[in-house]
Amino acid sequence: MDKNEILTFIKEKDIKIVQLWFPDILGMMKGFTITSKDLEKAIDEGINFDGSSIEGFVRIEESDLTAKPDLDAAYFVDWGRGDSNFILICDVTFPDGKVYTSSPRYILKNTLKRAKDIGFDYYVGPELEYFYFLNNKDISLIDRKGYFDIFPYDRGMHALEKTEGILTNAGIRVEAIHHEVSENQYEIDFRYDDALRIADRIQIAKHIVKKVADITGIYATFMPKPLFGKNGSGMHVHQSLFQNGKNAFFSETDNYHLSEIGKHYLAGLLQHSKEITSITNQWVNSYKRLVVGYEAPVYISWGRKNRSALVRVPAFKLHNPSACRVEYRAPDPGTNPYLCFSVMLAAGLRGIQEKIEPPAPIEENIFQMNEEKRKSYGIDALPDSMNSAISSTEKSSLVKETFGEEFFKKYIANKKAEWENYKIRITDFEIKKYLSML
Repeated sequence: MDKNEILTFIKEKDIKIVQLWFPDILGMMKGFTITSKDLEKAIDEGINFDGSSIEGFVRIEESDLTAKPDLDAAYFVDWGRGDSNFILICDVTFPDGKVYTSSPRYILKNTLKRAKDIGFDYYVGPELEYFYFLNNKDISLIDRKGYFDIFPYDRGMHALEKTEGILTNAGIRVEAIHHEVSENQYEIDFRYDDALRIADRIQIAKHIVKKVADITGIYATFMPKPLFGKNGSGMHVHQSLFQNGKNAFFSETDNYHLSEIGKHYLAGLLQHSKEITSITNQWVNSYKRLVVGYEAPVYISWGRKNRSALVRVPAFKLHNPSACRVEYRAPDPGTNPYLCFSVMLAAGLRGIQEKIEPPAPIEENIFQMNEEKRKSYGIDALPDSMNSAISSTEKSSLVKETFGEEFFKKYIANKKAEWENYKIRITDFEIKKYLSML
């Protein structure tokens, strides 16, 4: 939409309040509201705000920043009960128009530009998993359904159907929306598109999922591992590069129908997987899902049908070469999507530029292999804690180059502080196990 179209839409819908959003270093959406009368000025000049108290932003002595609406990231969310939101996702600059390089959205745009400069457009299609519970304190099971189950009809299914309708009306295209493997667990599969647009849509979709759950009388969470002994929530990301309008990953003759570009991209993902894990899986809780020995995508390998591998090349109909893609299975729904997409793309581009060759594909079930057999195949694993993940990232020239030195330092410091804070906490496990025993 251009400015006139947006202003006309606002007038026709009689919208009084507009929300301006932007992500902080962790991907949490921040923002403020303005009246519709001030929208034209916001579009033309941006709106200044104090960034000094926002996670990972500026110091007090350089606190003034500007939120500049991206007119291609406008969303009208109609809740179907007489209220609605009009949301514009913004780029963040300094008041003089200078680029603010510590904005996660800028980092993704800059990484996409690097890909564009060598001829590639980056498309992604994530699978966003989450849980419904009674509320944010009671995480008992509210359904007994499993994968793709529809019946019995319950509050979770009601919330899911309402969510799908609101997403569609907001212009967010989904491929499918369904119950996942674990009780209480659901999944939204996004129609693949440009990575920046998908990152924005993930943020809007999370807001919609949570608010619809609240309207329905339940609670939604994107916490990676809320339940012991149950599947965690992932965000598998299907991704491909297009060149001159054609899928650069497709090969008609290869056994996997994966081109040399696709193989190099895949190899880059594998080679740099350890150093990007603290970004694709950015919370302490993320590593309660990424556990060796369980059915989690921790093994650095690839295959076609093999869902125990870190990277999968899904089957597709050959008359539709645009569907050729690689699926990176480590990320979880708690990730900052702008940074997640940035580091995956950077890793894949490094693989292409350095012509890295992937290892042989593994089609056996790695979950059922013992450690000795995994070693014989040369299968390594992702970091098993936030501490080891951030240590790998701190040594990464790839992530430092992608983030820029200033943001890189902020990110490392933020994650180290989270780990230190977690490390000194006394958990329920320790109280139950040791208090009466020792």
